[in-house]
Amino acid sequence: MMKGEPPRESVMRDASLDADEIAAYYAQGLERDRLAGGAGALELARTQVLLEQYLPAPPAIVADVGGGPGRYAVWLAERGYHVHLIDPVPLHVEQARAAARGRPVTLASAETGDARALKLADASVDAVLLLGPLYHLREPAERLQALAEARRVCRRGGVIIAAAISRFASTLDGLRGGYLEDPAFAAVADGDRRDGRHRNPTGDPAYFTTAYFHRPEDLATELSAAGLAHEATLAVEGAGWLLADLDARLADERRRAVLLAALAALEAEPTLLGVSAHLLAVARRA
Repeated sequence: MMKGEPPRESVMRDASLDADEIAAYYAQGLERDRLAGGAGALELARTQVLLEQYLPAPPAIVADVGGGPGRYAVWLAERGYHVHLIDPVPLHVEQARAAARGRPVTLASAETGDARALKLADASVDAVLLLGPLYHLREPAERLQALAEARRVCRRGGVIIAAAISRFASTLDGLRGGYLEDPAFAAVADGDRRDGRHRNPTGDPAYFTTAYFHRPEDLATELSAAGLAHEATLAVEGAGWLLADLDARLADERRRAVLLAALAALEAEPTLLGVSAHLLAVARRA
């Protein structure tokens, strides 16, 4: 143990408490409809655009690690991909299976699992999606372990696409939604900006759950440390998620096209990355 580090027993105890809190949050079932409207709908639309840009063509094999209720897994399966969904929350796996049954598609598999210890064989998939695991692995070693597992199961030349939450998302969301007027939330946002370790002591699900929020530049460092070749870090929603009339813009075909085109034009601009609520890092197994 290095000087200044907390005792290992303390770290393990905190990790266990974090896992219990995160599991309780997702057991509420909030994730199933999160992408149905507002900023969530923009996140969905932009993530789909970026996946279409970077994923290999179907029928490639995709591991959707942390795939939640299956929104992306089912969408990809509809396009001809062979998708293995892995998520630590049993409710999410049940919801993903139900979503697939409700469409004329079949998931290759949908099972509970841990991003840090995948049950998939070495070099068995063409692409790995990590659209959530990095949020909830607060320690660098845990995130490195998840990225190393993604590298292990991905074929040479395959793509790994990992999502992160911006270090500044709480502050911007607090401005947008008025949450910063609550001293408890203001303290959460202060902590996020300081070290990225998001902690919600209020129990209010609107303030999210235990998580880690990245600085945009840190994603390339973490991917490289896992032996991956970083290609790009991209803004998902850009500044668009802060618009007050977001649902109306997305519902209008012309305005939606204008919005998505503007966000695509700025998606790789390094000076604006942190404004986006979510980031996508793209890397390859060299």
